[in-house]
Amino acid sequence: MTGTPTPSDRAPETADTGPEPRADRLVIPLLLVSAFVVILNETIMGVALPALNKDLGISVSTGQWLTSAFMLVMAVVIPATGYLLQRFHVRQVFIAAMSLFTLGTLLCFLAPGFAFLLMGRVVQAVGTAIMMPLLMTTILNTVPAERRGRTMGNISIVMSVAPAVGPTLAGLILSVLDWRWMFGLVLPIALLGLTLGALFIRNVTEPRPSTIDMFSVLVSAFAFGGLVYGFSSLGGHGGGPIPPQLAIGIGAVALVVFVWRQIRLQRDERALLDLRVFRSTQFSISIGLVAVSFMALFGTLILLPLYMQNVLEYDTLATGLALLPGGLTMGLIAPFVGRLYDKLGPRPLVIPGAALVSAILWAMTTFDTQTPLGFIIATHVMLTIGLGLMFTPLLTGALGSLTPQLYSHGSAVVGTVQQVAGAAGTAAFVAVMAASTAGYLGDGLPETEAMAGGIHVAFLLGASISVLAFAATFFVRRAAAGTGEVPAAAAAH
Repeated sequence: MTGTPTPSDRAPETADTGPEPRADRLVIPLLLVSAFVVILNETIMGVALPALNKDLGISVSTGQWLTSAFMLVMAVVIPATGYLLQRFHVRQVFIAAMSLFTLGTLLCFLAPGFAFLLMGRVVQAVGTAIMMPLLMTTILNTVPAERRGRTMGNISIVMSVAPAVGPTLAGLILSVLDWRWMFGLVLPIALLGLTLGALFIRNVTEPRPSTIDMFSVLVSAFAFGGLVYGFSSLGGHGGGPIPPQLAIGIGAVALVVFVWRQIRLQRDERALLDLRVFRSTQFSISIGLVAVSFMALFGTLILLPLYMQNVLEYDTLATGLALLPGGLTMGLIAPFVGRLYDKLGPRPLVIPGAALVSAILWAMTTFDTQTPLGFIIATHVMLTIGLGLMFTPLLTGALGSLTPQLYSHGSAVVGTVQQVAGAAGTAAFVAVMAASTAGYLGDGLPETEAMAGGIHVAFLLGASISVLAFAATFFVRRAAAGTGEVPAAAAAH
């Protein structure tokens, strides 16, 4: 992959040749399917870890690195995707991302032991980290602003359904096949996506020569890697030698240095991650709400399985199947939310969505040792509806408020925020639950009741934060495309 366009990389079409060139109708579906496949692998390992630990003869803490390493690599690579998408053609970046993901999947399928499997997961993660920013940037460059909502709604399907389906799919595969087939069944799909993408994806951006600041790359690795590792360790997915508090401290200091460095470099258009995206008020507000939403989503996804298995004593497969309707519901409503966004703007969707999320989190604080399964499934489905009403309008409005030159950096910021907020949400919910459970055990409560009490306190934290998020939604506006400013005609939305 080089920055010099080759004849095969050059395409006569550009982003402004027409309302929707025929090639675009192939490009976006291909990117969506490819992104779905790669994101699916981010959550597929959770259910498989017990079987892997037994088959490979490794400890639980060692096995957790198959998940933690994936998250760490994602957090380190995503900030650099803004540079990659400006420096290279879309087609080049896609081929590189899918090639890495396919190679990583092959390594995992053939892995004779833990070290080989971990290497495959790392290679998979590099390809996965590039794919979502690539998809968002391509949509922003090919889809007219007035139809962007419905297309971004399809991204919400990838972001919500793929992580939800991952654990259920893994459970089904493991019930009949060896763990290697979690990768073996994905491999031909990845190869097909790579082949079709290489044949049909055209270039929609014009790369410009630039150099990469290696100091920024190094500092970003400590910043985002440290934060994700620290939060993940607090949330029970660590297993490493570094205390999570120390990792978070290092990450926070490195983040300050990273921000200072980017502000200096962006004056000469050399920033690894251009922070001028935050000059758009709507981008800043929307990304803040996206962060809170992802904290609620990932925190709930970690708490509900713990509650259902440790308090209500359901098995892993039953738990996965119970959570599946929520993920599917979010995916089903996403296209409709996108169309409504194009017609109504963000506020008529985001405000009711945030209100619903807050109401459901308060309802979840009533969970106890006797809560019916139907009520749990219903609340989870309603929560995903509320989050679905928020994700597409917030992401579309945030990225649409930027100038085209900042699309790739805005997409990279979204991906980075998703990783850090997801890890932080998981850590916050689990840490509060663990501390409260320990307190209840100290008071003499039985273990099951103590766990239920800890989960109650954790949901109480989430519900309290959701009230603040609901208040912030009243500041969301439809920004004029590429300006970051709110036109008078759109202010009513």
